[in-house]
Amino acid sequence: MGRVIATQSVSLDGFSAGVKAGRDNPLGDDGERLHEWMVGLSAWRERHDMEGGDANADADAIDDVFTNLGAVIMGRTMFITGEDPWGDEPPFHVPVFVLQHEPHDPIDKHGGTSFTFVHDGIEHALELAQHVAGENDVLIAGGADTVQQFLSAGLLDELQIDLVPIVLGDGRRFFENLPSDLRLEPIHVVDGPGATHIRYRLVR
Repeated sequence: MGRVIATQSVSLDGFSAGVKAGRDNPLGDDGERLHEWMVGLSAWRERHDMEGGDANADADAIDDVFTNLGAVIMGRTMFITGEDPWGDEPPFHVPVFVLQHEPHDPIDKHGGTSFTFVHDGIEHALELAQHVAGENDVLIAGGADTVQQFLSAGLLDELQIDLVPIVLGDGRRFFENLPSDLRLEPIHVVDGPGATHIRYRLVR
């Protein structure tokens, strides 16, 4: 069985979204700055069916996440905000399990991506994802609330924080409302031109 992993872009002052974050504004005001480091990278552009881009340490950090990927889990807000921009061939190319409260028929897309909607909890979603992933990894893609749920439940093996050299000043702090006994052991650091990528192992 592969790893259960997650990544999260976080500002220097600890925010994973700006102020007024919500369904219609998932990254909050000014929160798009958290992801600017990746949009010009070859690893990001290739997955979005775009040419060119920079090949550097930041791109390597993205490639490391997707190299052994077997399945993805995401929250409903990420799916709703991403479905149209992703188009007919989303960038995942593996089965995706979407957490939501109500049943929904599966959706098949081109390129190997399918969306299965899970309405009975994160544990069941993880069970389904691990079954199809086999020896490959399961990525908890987001948003931040979904990653926090898996962290709180002790269901992550590794967490990569992409520390972006910006200050948001206010917004949604990523490490709020997590168990005080949560222990993370740093196992790998990559210093890229756009972000510092710190990978942690969850200590159980």
